[in-house]
Amino acid sequence: MSESPELEHLLRAEAPQVLGALVRRFGHFDIAEDAVQDALLAAAQQWPTQGVPDHPRGWLIRVGYRRMIDQLRADQVRQRREYELASRPTPAPVDETATDDSLTLLFLCCHPVLSPVSQVALTLRAVGGLTTAEIAHAYGVTEIAMSQRISRAKQQIKAAGGRFVLPPAEDRVDRLAAVLRVLYLIFNEGYAATAGDQLHRVDLTAEAIRLARMLQRLLPEEPEVAGLLALMLLTDARRPARLDSAGDLVTMEHQQRDQWDSALSAEGTALITAAMRRRQVGPYQLQAAIAAVHNGALSYAETDWPQIAALYALLERLTPTPPIRLSRAVAVAMAYGPRRGLALLDNLADDPLIRQRERAVRAHLLELDGNLVQAADLYREAAGLTQNLAERRYLEQRAQRLEP
Repeated sequence: MSESPELEHLLRAEAPQVLGALVRRFGHFDIAEDAVQDALLAAAQQWPTQGVPDHPRGWLIRVGYRRMIDQLRADQVRQRREYELASRPTPAPVDETATDDSLTLLFLCCHPVLSPVSQVALTLRAVGGLTTAEIAHAYGVTEIAMSQRISRAKQQIKAAGGRFVLPPAEDRVDRLAAVLRVLYLIFNEGYAATAGDQLHRVDLTAEAIRLARMLQRLLPEEPEVAGLLALMLLTDARRPARLDSAGDLVTMEHQQRDQWDSALSAEGTALITAAMRRRQVGPYQLQAAIAAVHNGALSYAETDWPQIAALYALLERLTPTPPIRLSRAVAVAMAYGPRRGLALLDNLADDPLIRQRERAVRAHLLELDGNLVQAADLYREAAGLTQNLAERRYLEQRAQRLEP
């Protein structure tokens, strides 16, 4: 991608529309997706020196069209239909008000035949317009490995008979849940990277928010879509205060709240307030409501922990997952004392999926309860279980502060 943020934003915004136009014309999602990536690369190389054309989408479609023709002609198993398509004239610039294909693409990339990791990778590439190298970097794998994963995902969709149409109404609810989960995973990976020397991957959080905004515009009556966008905005509003000048993690208790993005907080609060009025409460809305309580507190001491604990109790009923139970334990501890929270952790101690977070949370609650020696040991254990260097440094510092 170009180094220009404006050009990068333009290309990523146009990527799903160009892909949709090619898939509608040819019906080959796997080949069309490769052709779009070629067109985006050509634009990133040519437009900075030659200027952005008057009809960027039409330019990209024409380049992608030619790439597809080249690939179809090179295919050893060409069919007569492909020869006929190859002989058609190059399409004229498209109308900017043409049908938005983003939602169809999101549903296709989140096809149930794919694993969550593959859904995320394909969404970032096909809808987000990220290159394979960018996606690989975000997830700490080689470009070759990520390229193979994306290729397998496209082949799986093809083998499963996936088509470039919105799923029928009876399947749409389940598929929308997958779309929301994918965007949630992308945002979380950007907000708290699982590996590397950076706590944040701003490119991923920004992309998740962009796609969530797009989805909310396409489905304005879906309260969980609004809830997810609100959750992202309210969470990202706190990002400027999460690291100090040395790059060390700053917990919410010690963050300078005047550094929080008040505009994002206000937007997120308005979204979740409107969504919950529909009385179709779901997990993302409850998480956004919790985030709104945090953002609405003038100081950490004024946080309404009983309300947060109550919201987590409702959330646990809807999604009784280990991460939710862990977060509820923290809220209960802050509202009613560390021992109440520690009691809720007992059933989570051996869960491998959250072991690192459980160790860190238990250490924090033991510290609050005055058991400093055991807390220090658990902070060190948690530090050894994380691959994120910023988080590891923070946990090691917590352990050192508790040493006699």
